Amino acid sequence: MIYIRETSRIIRIVLILWLLLAIIYPFAIFGIGQTVFNFQANGSIRTSNFNGKPIGSVLIGQQFITDKYFHSRPSVINYAQGNAGEPRGISGGSNLSPGDNKLIQRIKEELELLQEEDTAILPELIYASGSGLDPHISLNAAIKQLPRVASSRNIRPDEIFVLLQKYTDKKFLGIFGEPGINILRLNYALDVQDFSRQQN
Repeated sequence: MIYIRETSRIIRIVLILWLLLAIIYPFAIFGIGQTVFNFQANGSIRTSNFNGKPIGSVLIGQQFITDKYFHSRPSVINYAQGNAGEPRGISGGSNLSPGDNKLIQRIKEELELLQEEDTAILPELIYASGSGLDPHISLNAAIKQLPRVASSRNIRPDEIFVLLQKYTDKKFLGIFGEPGINILRLNYALDVQDFSRQQN
C-alpha cells in the first residue's frame, strides 16, 4: 500500500513540475519577452524607415563594401547577402586554423582592399572577432575610415564624427570590455542623415 501511495505522490510531483517548468514558465518568459523586450526577443532586427524592410540585426556584423559606408570587422558569414540583398538570418563562426590557406587568402584580400582605399591597416579590420559575429569596431578604426566616408558622401568629417560619438557603446557596466561603434546603426544613421539633407 505504501508503494502505491509513494508512486502516486511521485507522479503528482512530476506532473506539477512538468506543468510549471515545461508550460507555465516558458509561456511566461515568452510573453514577457514579446511585450517588454519585443525588439531584443525577435533578434534586434533593424528595419528601414524608407521602405520598412529589415536591413539586419544590430547584434551581428555585416559586410559593407561601398566607399560611403564604414566597414566592419571581416566575417566568415555573408549575413546580408540573401535574396535581393536582404538578410538571410544565419550566422556563424569559422573553424579555420591560423595556417589554413583559406584564412590566409582572406586576410590577403582584406589587406589589398585596405591598401586600395588608402585606409590605415588595423588588426580589427583584417581579422574576424573570436565569434566571427561582432558588429562593433573601435572608435580608432572608425576614425581611420572617416576621410573616405566623408569624401564619398561629400560632407565634412565633423558632421560624421558627431554620429561616431552617438553610436559608440560604452563599456558594459562601465568596467567590462572596450567601447565600440555598432556599424549597422552608424551606417544607417548616415543614410538617414543624407536623406534628410536632400529633403531640405
